[in-house]
Amino acid sequence: MSENRQESQGAGITPADVYFILFRQKWVILIFSLLGILGACLLLFVVKPPQYQSQALISIRYVVEGKSLNPPGDQSNTRPLDERSSSIINTEIAVLHSWDLAKQVAQAMTPEMILAKVGGGSDVNRAAAIVMNGITVDSVSESSVISITYQNADVSLVQPVLNEFIDAYLAKHVQTHEGLGVPNSFLTNETARLSAELAQTSDALRKIKNAAGVISVEGTEKAYADQISKIREDLFNSEAELSEHQAMLSEQTQSSGAQSGPTNFAPVVQAPSDQVEKYKSVCALLAYLQTKEQNYLTQQGFTLSNVLVVQVQEQIVQNQTFKKDLEAKYPGLLALNIPLTSPVASSSGAPVDFRTESEQVSALNAKIRVLNMQLNRLWAEATNFETVKTTILELEQKRQIEETNLKYYQSNLEENRVDQALGADKAANIKIIQGPSPPSKGWSKSFKKKVAMVGVGGLLAGLALAFFIELFWDRSVKRPADVEIKLRLPLFASIPDITRNGHRRLTTNPTPLLLKEAVENKRQPLEKSVSPPEAEVDSTSRRHPLRRFYEGLRDRLVVYFEVRNLTHNPKLIGVTSCARGAGVSSIATGLAASLSETGEGNVLLVDMTVEGGVAQHFHKGKPNCGLDSALKAETRQDALVQENLYVATEPIRSEQLPQVLPKRFAGLISKIRSSDYDYIIFDMPPVAETTMTFRAAGHMDMVLLVLEAEKNNQEVVKRVISLLAESKANVSTVLNKTRTYIPPGLHQEFLHDV
Repeated sequence: MSENRQESQGAGITPADVYFILFRQKWVILIFSLLGILGACLLLFVVKPPQYQSQALISIRYVVEGKSLNPPGDQSNTRPLDERSSSIINTEIAVLHSWDLAKQVAQAMTPEMILAKVGGGSDVNRAAAIVMNGITVDSVSESSVISITYQNADVSLVQPVLNEFIDAYLAKHVQTHEGLGVPNSFLTNETARLSAELAQTSDALRKIKNAAGVISVEGTEKAYADQISKIREDLFNSEAELSEHQAMLSEQTQSSGAQSGPTNFAPVVQAPSDQVEKYKSVCALLAYLQTKEQNYLTQQGFTLSNVLVVQVQEQIVQNQTFKKDLEAKYPGLLALNIPLTSPVASSSGAPVDFRTESEQVSALNAKIRVLNMQLNRLWAEATNFETVKTTILELEQKRQIEETNLKYYQSNLEENRVDQALGADKAANIKIIQGPSPPSKGWSKSFKKKVAMVGVGGLLAGLALAFFIELFWDRSVKRPADVEIKLRLPLFASIPDITRNGHRRLTTNPTPLLLKEAVENKRQPLEKSVSPPEAEVDSTSRRHPLRRFYEGLRDRLVVYFEVRNLTHNPKLIGVTSCARGAGVSSIATGLAASLSETGEGNVLLVDMTVEGGVAQHFHKGKPNCGLDSALKAETRQDALVQENLYVATEPIRSEQLPQVLPKRFAGLISKIRSSDYDYIIFDMPPVAETTMTFRAAGHMDMVLLVLEAEKNNQEVVKRVISLLAESKANVSTVLNKTRTYIPPGLHQEFLHDV
């Protein structure tokens, strides 16, 4: 769960990080802030001291855009880029800032008047530059009001120049938005020209329609189509009827030669002669109708539901009924035995008159000829109409365009007349809320904003530099959070720097623990060249300011060994660092002293940082013994410095370093494991490729890596950890010489602040 918390905290900047950066780099922030304030003061009182100024307020209620003569019917090519109120106000501000406007004011006021107190002269451009530099235009937030301020050292010019500037702007506004300014004479001439062209086109269209007999193109096309369709239908029906009569006439001609004479009927018995004739006619008609029905169904391919077939069938039913009535009334008619088929053939239809059929054929031929003539004439007329139709459509389209153009110019002409009548050359949409105020000394609003930006810019620059230094430039380990979150290492203790942050007063005059001094007959102590200042302080003293931190480190180690069930003795603890001066000896001494006070056994402190035995160790004038002697019960009395605490040295020569571990330390490790000490603390040199520390670390139960706050770079620490990982050492960290920057009331970063 703690790892997840660290990962989540490491993903961004926390409030604690912000507090630390602000208070650690407070001088950088303060210096840049003071520089910003100084720059703002220089701008206010040196670069641009206060001048006389006058202010006016104008309200732009709306903007009337003049129309340009676009192609009639196409208004989409002249759309404003942006119709928002902010865009309109910015456009007007741009007009107010224009050089042309300042030049007009300079010319109206005369350059001599404007340049009278700045060297004189009649240069219009120079005078316009003075006007332009003195004008400040600002928009009032959330409104359509524009504030115009003019500044000048000459109090007599402030109000007149601002008055002239506003008048020039109103005229410039009208010129900017009035469009192309088309005169009425042009619109009048164009209207007259288009009217004449429209009259000519209409007259030509009327003449060609009269000549072609056309009222409407669509109606004429439909009439021609209907007539041609009707004639074609009549022609097809006549041709079919002609074929029918020709077939009947041909069958009758063939059958007349086959018959020898007229058919002799038996004398009718018991039936009047007129009824006999009716009976014969009915029988002949039935034979004809049946033949016709058969012809429709077989040769013509009609269905039973066809209208012609249905009509024939109805006629057959009626004649059959009539025939049955005659037979019922005059039974003797049955003896006539008249067949219900045609005398010529059963498939040729009823017997017809030869003369009648010949007349029908002649009539149908004449009708077909007339229909063909009519069809040809209609086709010719329709073809000619297609040519005329193209001309008519072109003239109609031209007339429509000319009507549209005429309406457009008439509309613009009428609008121009209305605008002139209403006085459109005046800026009626702009209202002067406040005229130019009386002159008064001060700075413009925009200049005050610039000054404020300079002042705030110093603060922001200081903050930016502070965050850049802390987050990118300075990559040292500074706080416990850096160890746990950025390096992902366990932290056993964080020890403050007692020489800073108000701790110096705690370093009174305790009796020194002379573990790092050479004395003989109480001579002046000789300090080791690499000993840190903390070594001069007696870490065993009850008044020592770091005593509680050493005891806390001791308790963390004891709990660590108990939780992991490390019960063997002795327990080997190595104390090392990434570089010299980190306070390794002081921490090793304080840890050994605090462990010896638990009363659980003997503690041996082995100093492995002395090269070549340059300084022999003494305690109260008595020389200390080496590691070999300290491991022997009969000789370790010389190593006793206080109750349960023994001190031994293990000198190392640099030229013998590659042979130290295999020949010396490896030979002593078995004696160390079999000794009766409870804890053996090794004061080891910094971890490097040229020291034996990272090789000996694998034999330790715990290696305490002492990191000097604000000195050890994170990348160096990571490389040291990788070296220790090769020997499979169990590493924990101690952050030494930490400094407190954040007030405890704002944020408590260290556990000892609680």
